[in-house]
Amino acid sequence: MSIKNLNREKDNNRDSTPPLRNKFDIDEELESPFDIRHFKRALVYASRYKGRIAFGIFLSLISILAGLAGPLLALNAIDNAIPNGDVPLLFKLAGGMLLATLTGVFFAQRRSIVMTKVGQDIIHDIREDLFAHLQNLSFEYYDTRPHGKILVRLVNHINSVSELMTNGIINFVMEMLNLLFIAVIMFFVSWQLALVILGGLPLFVGFLLFLKSRQRKAWQGVSNKTSNMNAYLHESIVGVKITQMFSREDENAETFDKLSKSYKKDWMKAVTYSLLVWPVIDNVANLVRGAIFIVGLVFVVGSGVTGAATLGTVAAMSQYSWRFWQPLINLSNLMNTFITAVAYLERVFEVLDEPLKITDKPDAVELPQIKGEVQFKNVTFSYETNKSENILQNLSFTIKPGESVALVGPTGAGKTTIVNLISRFYDINEGEILIDGTNISDVKIPSLRKQMGIMLQDSFIFSGTVMFNIKYGKRDATDEEVYTACKIVGIDEFIRDLEHGYDTVIKERGAGLSAGQKQLIAFARTILADPRILVLDEATSSIDAKTERNMQKSLNYLLKGRTSFIIAHRLSTIRECDKIMYVSNQGITEAGTHDELIEKRGDYYALYTAQQQVTAIA
Repeated sequence: MSIKNLNREKDNNRDSTPPLRNKFDIDEELESPFDIRHFKRALVYASRYKGRIAFGIFLSLISILAGLAGPLLALNAIDNAIPNGDVPLLFKLAGGMLLATLTGVFFAQRRSIVMTKVGQDIIHDIREDLFAHLQNLSFEYYDTRPHGKILVRLVNHINSVSELMTNGIINFVMEMLNLLFIAVIMFFVSWQLALVILGGLPLFVGFLLFLKSRQRKAWQGVSNKTSNMNAYLHESIVGVKITQMFSREDENAETFDKLSKSYKKDWMKAVTYSLLVWPVIDNVANLVRGAIFIVGLVFVVGSGVTGAATLGTVAAMSQYSWRFWQPLINLSNLMNTFITAVAYLERVFEVLDEPLKITDKPDAVELPQIKGEVQFKNVTFSYETNKSENILQNLSFTIKPGESVALVGPTGAGKTTIVNLISRFYDINEGEILIDGTNISDVKIPSLRKQMGIMLQDSFIFSGTVMFNIKYGKRDATDEEVYTACKIVGIDEFIRDLEHGYDTVIKERGAGLSAGQKQLIAFARTILADPRILVLDEATSSIDAKTERNMQKSLNYLLKGRTSFIIAHRLSTIRECDKIMYVSNQGITEAGTHDELIEKRGDYYALYTAQQQVTAIA
């Protein structure tokens, strides 16, 4: 069914249910009005290549001077060579004009090559800095924003400022110099006609002032709608399986149609403002050229006044008028590029200005090789999205080196939060978290996380070979170490049966592999990293019970000698843990071994018996 027919059918069957509003149709607001500092920050990147930019300006100067010679040569031809029948001089002047034209074109082309390379280097630097910054932003930043809106800044918005960085800066300088040179020559040739040409400037400036703020707002609207559409596209592609499972294709198509039409509307508005510049300036330029002929021919040439302009003067000034207004037209186009680019630069620098909340202290030290003691002292924590509700309140516990600890409890109680805090993916509000007696906020983050291994329920597999994915956490590992890790997990035979064995390329997010196979690869990756503290967050949830029993030896190997935190809803997998902690009511309500908690007949007992009954019924 087409979108048009779909919309008609929905209109005919409309009910009172309000449409769902989501985060994709909410425009982002900038925190401040237009700020020239955004452009100045871009110039900081340009300053890294000031030598090459200076060379580009030198090439442009030669091109400009060569171009300005043409009208003077034409004036000489009209006033001297042609009236006097001086054919040799006429040929010399024609040759000079051809040489000036070729010189101007050659140096302009060389300038374009130099500045294109410089511009792309600048764009590369901005994109590299933005990507590096995104890599270090906290989980909270990604928790509160659609990933598509982040992606559009790194790709689309930076691409949109490419023209400004490639030729915009130097073109602005050169067009201003061009105007200066032309103005000087015009006053030298005829100051009266020069004043006529300059008479159109007030109209030009007034129109630009009228248009500037409207253009900026219009291109900000385009920026918003681009972000909205890309955010929805990103989520739709990632969730396409769920879309098809629930037959949501038509509804999604309607949502995308609305976002696309909204983008089209804002785009047409912005382009309309941009396209208004050229015809207005062109008409002003043509009026000025007409005024030159009227003033020059009627009032000057025909007046008989001593020193009146010659026909060659009028012709030369007509050409200079065109050359004077052409830079103004180019500058107006540059203004379009500038306003558009700055609207996007605001978005880019908005991300770069996002503070890094999880950072090393100035006096942070390397965390030495740890034994694995973990201690929480009166830890209180709440997420940025809901600071009024603490997930953990005055939580305290101590885990000895090598102990295996299971975290159980209702969904949303804070089990995953606890292990995320140990890795310092979030900073606590109050209290201390110590590893071997050292506060984790006092050590360098890489030295902490390199000694931790985390297995998640959703085992993320990157695009690349199997070998690349397993070595991801230990790039200097040998192939033999990889083979050993895979044998421990029991996945070596499966990998070797793949088309290219360990060199088989896995598609994005592990497409083509089952959830269990991805978890096994992730297990091998974790074993290879040899962490001192191990976190298993529902790490066996996608593995069937038989495979899990076969993996028990691997699990025992993985847990041996390591402090481990295991989050599992399948309680049969945690019975042998040294300690089980029941997480609820902003803290730990029960702690002990399986037998101790069963004997206590508290929260854990209720959870365990309920699960046993469900298993028996199944």
